Amino acid sequence: MNEEVRVGVGVIILRNNRLLLGERIGSHGAETWAPPGGHLDVGESIESCARREVFEETGLKIGTVKKLGFTNDIFEAEGKHYVTLFVVASCDDGEAEVREPDKCTQWAWCELNDLPQPLFLPLVNLLKDQAIFKETA
Repeated sequence: MNEEVRVGVGVIILRNNRLLLGERIGSHGAETWAPPGGHLDVGESIESCARREVFEETGLKIGTVKKLGFTNDIFEAEGKHYVTLFVVASCDDGEAEVREPDKCTQWAWCELNDLPQPLFLPLVNLLKDQAIFKETA
């Protein structure tokens, strides 16, 4: 296990009761579905990280960013430990593009009651707390 705990930011973007998810590739969370997000840089605000990561990954520009919750994510197989800070962001127009093809194969607007499987561990952990997630719907 890596001796370092990293901080990730996950961005929940809802549109018409659908959640934007990407199919991950690469070593970390490969072949799982996850919202846009990434590592929080030193000195960066959570909101700035959310805007940067969403734009870098999808080309979308998000509006309002609100705090949602956090998860404690231990990726045993990869020897990684993350705390993921989740935010909810508005994005009323535009379509997500795959801008990092080495990290994501596709983006899709997914029905909340029919999410693709398997999901990325931080999202699984967030969904376990249904009360928090329902606040976004």
